Amino acid sequence: MTEKAEAIRCRRFEAVVNERYDFFDKYKLKADFLEYFRNQLRKHDPKWEFVYLHFSNFVHGKCTFEEIDIDLCNKFREYLLTAKKLKRNGHITRNSASGYWSTFRGLLKILYRNGLIRTNVNDFLEKIETEDVVKDYLSVEELYKLAETPCKKPLLKTASLFSCMTSLRISDILALCWEDIVDYSAGGKCVHIVTKKNCSEDIIPISEEALDLIGYSPDKRGMVFKGLQRCWTQTYMKGWIRSAGITKKITFHSYRRTFATLQAAAGTDIRTIQSMMAHKSIITTQRYMKVVDSNKREASKRITLTRKD
Repeated sequence: MTEKAEAIRCRRFEAVVNERYDFFDKYKLKADFLEYFRNQLRKHDPKWEFVYLHFSNFVHGKCTFEEIDIDLCNKFREYLLTAKKLKRNGHITRNSASGYWSTFRGLLKILYRNGLIRTNVNDFLEKIETEDVVKDYLSVEELYKLAETPCKKPLLKTASLFSCMTSLRISDILALCWEDIVDYSAGGKCVHIVTKKNCSEDIIPISEEALDLIGYSPDKRGMVFKGLQRCWTQTYMKGWIRSAGITKKITFHSYRRTFATLQAAAGTDIRTIQSMMAHKSIITTQRYMKVVDSNKREASKRITLTRKD
């Protein structure tokens, strides 16, 4: 028993010395990186789980902190560029690969900052460039159609239309509480939350129509969309969109794009849109300006001096 206690004491002393003099603890380096990664998932948005599953597949379910080096990370980057989807047929898009790679690099920063890996490998890794892709959004007329079309899950319909009017992501819709709706400094009400994706504070003004849509009352407590399930966006939502006569490929995130695009088309200042959508970079917001510019181009063709038969 005395020998065991002495071994523990020596082990703790070694760890303290390593930390004090910036030496790396060999026991730490041989610890299970995948277990650490898995424990981080509950603190972050759902994308982290996809990155974890892809990395676990890549290393065949085994990886220590010691193995996290530049070579392994670059090989994972190459893996992502050709990786198959986890739940459906086909390969992930380049833009998805770029997002997963960015998330993984964010994790690497955490590892280095916490002294879990020897090298700041991010300094030696290149990002995956995204591709410009035209993504669908709802026109004003299509938004009217959706509002007028019944849905088998009325709660899903309300959440979808509320997203179109506020730009909230599905993760924030699912977590939204009545207590998050507070007085806005400029008058009226706003949603005051910490976003699930970026863990950043966001304040979004809400119109009276949007408040009426969800049946707002200052006395209500708890979840705004209690009972809403994410899986409904893959089944009931698609049927609802088809029944409205909309043939575009609409996802729940399309409602957020709809908000930004219609705001831009209505002449809302780009900085205001950036603030309302909590974009860290104005470049992200400018993507929606390109859509509006193309709409203007089409509008310019409507005036012609050539008589149509």
